[in-house]
Amino acid sequence: MQNRLTQALDFQSQALVLRAERQRLIASNIANSDTPGYQAREMDFAKALRQATGTREAGSQPLALATTQAGHEAATVNLLGDNGLLYARHSQDAIDRNTVDMDRERASFTDNTVKYEATLRFINGSVRSLLDAMKSHNQ
Repeated sequence: MQNRLTQALDFQSQALVLRAERQRLIASNIANSDTPGYQAREMDFAKALRQATGTREAGSQPLALATTQAGHEAATVNLLGDNGLLYARHSQDAIDRNTVDMDRERASFTDNTVKYEATLRFINGSVRSLLDAMKSHNQ
């Protein structure tokens, strides 16, 4: 029972950390909107969350390291490297080669803010429910 509760909270806390990182990335894009040559960055949130929680896409197999001696332990390889950071697609070329699209960045910022708050409310609700259940059990 306790393991299921901590797994659910761990997943949500990882999602919260990644949402905060995505917010920082979007804010960096917005701050550099006038920087010549700046390439906007984006995060593949689903891929980063799978990496952070140790899950993988349906049907994919983890890569195993070769063991050359009997004492070696098998391990899996993480190919994401940079947490799924990508260069954002730009809609039109600018003279200064800056790829920040302010309309898209504002929309992404708002969308991520709403999802961050929803995740935070879910965690708060889960903890509150757990505390209420423990209080009622002890009374």
